[in-house]
Amino acid sequence: MTPTSHPLAMLDTPSAIVDLARMRHNIERMQSRMDALGKRLRPHVKTTKCTSVVGAQIAAGAQGITVSTLKEAEQFFADGVTDIVYAVGMAQHRLPQALALRRRGCDLKIITDSPTSARQIAEFGRAQGEAFEVWIEIDTDGHRSGMRPGEADLIEVGRLLHEAGMRLGGVLTHAGSSYELDTPAALAALAEQERAGCVQAAERLRAAGLPCAVVSVGSTPTALSAQALDGVTEVRAGVYVFFDLVMHNTGVCAIDELALSVLTTVIGHQPEKGWAIVDAGWMAMSRDRGTQKQKRDWGYGQVCSVDGAVLPGYVLQGANQEHGILAREDKADADIAARFPIGTRLRILPNHACATGAQFPEYHALDRDGSVHSWSRFHGW
Repeated sequence: MTPTSHPLAMLDTPSAIVDLARMRHNIERMQSRMDALGKRLRPHVKTTKCTSVVGAQIAAGAQGITVSTLKEAEQFFADGVTDIVYAVGMAQHRLPQALALRRRGCDLKIITDSPTSARQIAEFGRAQGEAFEVWIEIDTDGHRSGMRPGEADLIEVGRLLHEAGMRLGGVLTHAGSSYELDTPAALAALAEQERAGCVQAAERLRAAGLPCAVVSVGSTPTALSAQALDGVTEVRAGVYVFFDLVMHNTGVCAIDELALSVLTTVIGHQPEKGWAIVDAGWMAMSRDRGTQKQKRDWGYGQVCSVDGAVLPGYVLQGANQEHGILAREDKADADIAARFPIGTRLRILPNHACATGAQFPEYHALDRDGSVHSWSRFHGW
């Protein structure tokens, strides 16, 4: 295949490319694992913000979705998805927006992790005659937000909601510190810690006479590492659909499972420095340098041929707003201009698929037969 006959030859650069075969494999891999464990999979769609991708996840067996903004909830509800968890602590000023979604028929669940927030939800719900379904966020690894499983205020939050007529739907947690691990044993141990902590919180609520039907856990690394999920009802994971270099560094995916890349063009050289300059800077790749703190730093991304084959040793070493600096990791390549002539098309595997995807308004989905499909992506908050 000549460069001009390649399916991606006519696309402008930089562009976000989805390898459909890899994406389908990733969806099947996660869904099969959840099916084997007997747990509902509720994917986090902030990774893709794309109805075409989410449709493939639901077709494979996913039940409901998780979102990180109410704008996402509005988009996916408009596209026919009704079972939605807004998995960010509810700010008081967003309650009218959440109410509007529910009044239009969206089965929206919201979350809280404090008596103050629970009281605000309860007061607004009572004033509006709305029984919000509320889940309590649990902190099982000290990574971000949530209540500790044994915290005394957990019961107070549950009672505030329940006694005010809100629907106390369950508990959820996210072991985000899993991104910092890189061995199967450590990941399995954290997955068990995540499970046990969330189940403990649910059992405490039930022992206090409060309802707690849902026990929701999950991050991509823990979902793929859990040995058992006793007491859990559903798993939330998101980045598995594309994977990325951070996930590769944790050990939960192979490099040839990364389904998202950025198509770029070589536009110049700095031969004395061993650099090729490409038109994918941090506006394309994002500023996310999530691999910097891991055992392998990939710069701004791994360089691949236009066919998606990894070019060992070559990374996007640096990035300005619209310019990327391609170089060898170990030494300056004196033959860089000959190796990557101006006009060469390449693909860059990203550190963080969620952040890189967010730079683009659409994906170009490349199928095995060479066909390319344009998929709109929700662009913005």
